[in-house]
Amino acid sequence: MAAPKKIKLEILGLSSSQSQTGSFALVLGETQGNRRLPIIIGMFEAQAIAIEIEKIIPNRPMTHDLFKSFANTFHFHVEEILISDLKEGVFFAKIICSDGLKKTEIDARPSDAIAIGLRFDSPIYTFEAILAEAGIVLTDQEEEEEKEKAVKPEAKTKVKKEPLKKGEDFKSYTTDKLRDLLKDAIDKEDYERAAKIRDELGKRN
Repeated sequence: MAAPKKIKLEILGLSSSQSQTGSFALVLGETQGNRRLPIIIGMFEAQAIAIEIEKIIPNRPMTHDLFKSFANTFHFHVEEILISDLKEGVFFAKIICSDGLKKTEIDARPSDAIAIGLRFDSPIYTFEAILAEAGIVLTDQEEEEEKEKAVKPEAKTKVKKEPLKKGEDFKSYTTDKLRDLLKDAIDKEDYERAAKIRDELGKRN
């Protein structure tokens, strides 16, 4: 039986939520395509990712820095990060490590796994099936707009977005209405809201 197809991802943006304290949208994109994979993460993990992207050295090591020091001490290296599963709108990940002889897979939340992977310059992957189910496809025009923004240095870590309406309950919308809202959120590059709508649609399928 052939192994599932893996797709390489890159971090495209990280944006804070104005409506939900402590919530951030981490936007991943396939390197050879136009699909985006938004993942809602916590404030601490978002901070750990942003600090490493910006190459800021904190006064004291953060938990993910400690993991790297621990791994280096025992001669382990993180080879890759894999967004390995999606169940009821919740993503799962694996940190794939090696000591040069043996590979080991460690279960982790995607936010922690990516924060750690950044510190090892490890590539990020997911399976085609996950991207097909949860990925958001950009139109050619939106993709061109993203390429233009990529020239700006701040575009790598910031994603323009509009705040999610407080108390917005997507469960009350019809499936057709949700699809319209999803398209509108993508047009506005509001990936956090798009992720929430996508998750609600996923629960109905």
